[in-house]
Amino acid sequence: MKIGYRTGICGLAIVLSGVALMRAQDLRTVHFSGSINDYSPSTVSGGPYEIRGEWLLDVQRTGTADFTADLTMETSDYGISDSTQVDPTNPATRNPHTHHISLTNGTVTYDPSICPANNPPTTGSGVVVTGTATTSGNGSPAAFESKGASTLQICITGGSEVEFSNVTLVYTGPATTHFGTQPIHGVVSLVSTQ
Repeated sequence: MKIGYRTGICGLAIVLSGVALMRAQDLRTVHFSGSINDYSPSTVSGGPYEIRGEWLLDVQRTGTADFTADLTMETSDYGISDSTQVDPTNPATRNPHTHHISLTNGTVTYDPSICPANNPPTTGSGVVVTGTATTSGNGSPAAFESKGASTLQICITGGSEVEFSNVTLVYTGPATTHFGTQPIHGVVSLVSTQ
């Protein structure tokens, strides 16, 4: 059986709220996907960066989860206002680059109180995945990977009309030198079970 929705279709989203998608007693794999659209802080080297891309999360029947994200980053418009960082006449100085993030066999919990706050606040149930992430930079290991492992927390939360609407990514460890310690925000666009 497959149940799915796009977050813009509220009627189907409400149907999902009656289905215990991720609880231990549920034996289906749950697939989430969406996009990331956020900025890094100006305190990261070369920042602030625009962070854009797509992500996928599969919560397995085993109670673990696998996550991937394909992101592009480049200096934001704020960055071009400082001529020492970016030359507005030369787009290459925006430092465009890519990252592929992978997390396998992450730990799944269902306590959204440990997730970053959203404004306005999310009020529904949530899915939290935590584990060690591997991050590439333009197809090779990201520079910070040589400094040790980074942990990634993925939170999926929502509200009364769309049960799973928001995603946040929070790094701890060496990856924070590039992404920052703040939540990276995005949207959930599809939830399905199989």
